[in-house]
Amino acid sequence: MTKPMHDWDDLFARANSGDARAYARFLSAVTPVLRGIVRSRAGGLGETSCEDIVQDVLLAIHLKRHTCVAGMPVRPWLYAIARYKVVDAFRVRGRRVTLPIEDFADVLAAPPQADPFEAADMGKMIGMLDGRSAKIVRGIGLDGDSIAETGAKLAMTEGAVRVALHRALRRLSALRERHVE
Repeated sequence: MTKPMHDWDDLFARANSGDARAYARFLSAVTPVLRGIVRSRAGGLGETSCEDIVQDVLLAIHLKRHTCVAGMPVRPWLYAIARYKVVDAFRVRGRRVTLPIEDFADVLAAPPQADPFEAADMGKMIGMLDGRSAKIVRGIGLDGDSIAETGAKLAMTEGAVRVALHRALRRLSALRERHVE
């Protein structure tokens, strides 16, 4: 059975004075408490990661035990180390959640579909062109008319339709650039 937390201060002070037995008892007493703190704060990382964090905390205690001010309670110092090690673990991991892809293979496959906003977006962009340019782009680009058919509908030569189409597409590209930024 572990000693009460107020005995941690005494064990830690004796450990820092060179008492190896006190240090071993101190680590045995604080490890279950630290494990509980880490699990409560980093439970989402998984059991293995939590145990890795506990080991990092114990290593930090060992390496930095000389920084704990003598006569001050050791518990806040330990809790601060545990808290910072949990934060470090989340920082290293990032905000990623890793799940096995095999669990979702059936759900992920979706039949290819047309973008439901595509027609509205195209209509809006083409609507920003002047009337004749919009008719040319709609006829050739959306309706699938040939250049000759579009020229006949608009009483234009094929060469004039090509030039007008090129200019309309260039204006559409410039409009798109302005609206994307």
